[in-house]
Amino acid sequence: MSARRTGIGLRPQANPQVEAWIRQGDGAAVSKGDLYSARLTLDVTPALRARIKVAAFTQDITVAEMLRGLLEREYPEPSS
Repeated sequence: MSARRTGIGLRPQANPQVEAWIRQGDGAAVSKGDLYSARLTLDVTPALRARIKVAAFTQDITVAEMLRGLLEREYPEPSS
């Protein structure tokens, strides 16, 4: 067998008009990254994780939505 490698070619030149159109979108869509730009990671026991997942499921929401709501209630924006 030969140990010959085939290289990957250069990335094609981007078309600025196409790139701008892709980034523009339809103007109405907002991605999660636009709303939530920080990620929080914490370790929990498997039993607690299961209880959290069941609670979210019974409320018909995602775990992330449920925990964001809980954190917003617990740590509201300071009043000015």
